[in-house]
Amino acid sequence: MLAPFRGIRYARDRVSGIANVTSPPYDVINGGILDQLRAADPHNVVRLILPGQAADANKTAAGLLREWLSAGVLIRDRMAALYIYEQRLPGSGPSLLQRGIIGLVRLGSPESAGILPHENVMPGLVAGRRELMAATQANLEPIFLIYDGGQVPGATDTEAMPTATEVMDRVANERTPLVAITTEDGITHRLWRLGDPVEQAAIAADLSGRRALIADGHHRYAAYLQLQAEMRAAGLGTGPWDYGLAFLVDSAAYPPRLGAIHRVLPGLPPERAAELAKAAFTVQDLPAGLGLDDALLRLAEAGRAGPAFLLAGGPVFHLLSHPDPVQLAASMPVGTSAPWQSLAASVMQQLLLGRLWGVTDSERDVLIDHDAADAVRAVAGDATATDVAERGAGAAPAAGGTAVICNPASFEAVIGIAAQGERVPRKSTSFGPKPRTGLILRTFGPSD
Repeated sequence: MLAPFRGIRYARDRVSGIANVTSPPYDVINGGILDQLRAADPHNVVRLILPGQAADANKTAAGLLREWLSAGVLIRDRMAALYIYEQRLPGSGPSLLQRGIIGLVRLGSPESAGILPHENVMPGLVAGRRELMAATQANLEPIFLIYDGGQVPGATDTEAMPTATEVMDRVANERTPLVAITTEDGITHRLWRLGDPVEQAAIAADLSGRRALIADGHHRYAAYLQLQAEMRAAGLGTGPWDYGLAFLVDSAAYPPRLGAIHRVLPGLPPERAAELAKAAFTVQDLPAGLGLDDALLRLAEAGRAGPAFLLAGGPVFHLLSHPDPVQLAASMPVGTSAPWQSLAASVMQQLLLGRLWGVTDSERDVLIDHDAADAVRAVAGDATATDVAERGAGAAPAAGGTAVICNPASFEAVIGIAAQGERVPRKSTSFGPKPRTGLILRTFGPSD
């Protein structure tokens, strides 16, 4: 399930600092953060993963990657390795630590590769990632996978082979890391190279036969598969496109954290949105002057009884709860399961957006924000707050529209839906902390 590779890393003496050349994943970078990252160092990886909207942007990114490799700004490890990657959030305690392994996963169907998507994707975003990957001949940032390491498939009590988690924990506790940085969000990142074939074999043996859920990177994984199909259709057979860069975390040892992802509808006035919602929801106008933090508490409380949403953009927040069961059932696609239909993201997409508001979920009409405050600011007039990476070229300004603030989904609901082969609506979950982009890159070619 996991193979070593010759990782590409930044040379410490050629940049102002490793923290200054890394970035969050491409799809959580808004306009303000993009400017900050570009200003932090002229070699920041954001210049590769978000090269802009120009027709030759991907070609420019490919040229930069070659230039940085040639100049020694980026260096390739001499031997193939796996990489242990750790993130420690501000504070203390085991719940604030996430540790996993970076390597190459073999691509294929969920049955053959054991990698389970759980979200739908948007074709335009997949095409954008595939075209960048093809131009650069590289995986510039890993996808994020989680697997249950609590039970070893087919193992017996007499087997003494260490698990992948045991190997990586021993490495992290006993060896000096290659990289140790703290980024602007207060997260400390540490990275170790694992070149020992015996340790690599132990990890491969433990992961063999397991299934992993895509926690983050559905569009990148779909781009992996599309590029693989293109190469094979071109008669090129097997090659580096049969593998993709991934970060795997044992959910039994390091339980996942799920955050909400919110929507911004530029063309829908908030008061009109609230009025239309009354046809199938209980709609409560929250007190004037109530702050976002208090409104989020009200939303979380309402969410304990079922799907609930917060509408922002007007003088007050509107709390939507208790969807009408008859209209809810009528809005759902035929053949979807009861768990899928009860998911808040499904209720939002099918009942709220589709049936009540007449909005088709598209990259142009339904924008994405990972931060509730950014979504609220976007409809209040700060259009740069909305996630520019998710808007796509030509998206309408968000100011004056409606923000739909959501509660996070439960991990149990997501994994249950994925296990039976269904996919939740796009951008329904935000697993974290997400791996930092730029710590390890992977290029295609015979040297891999």
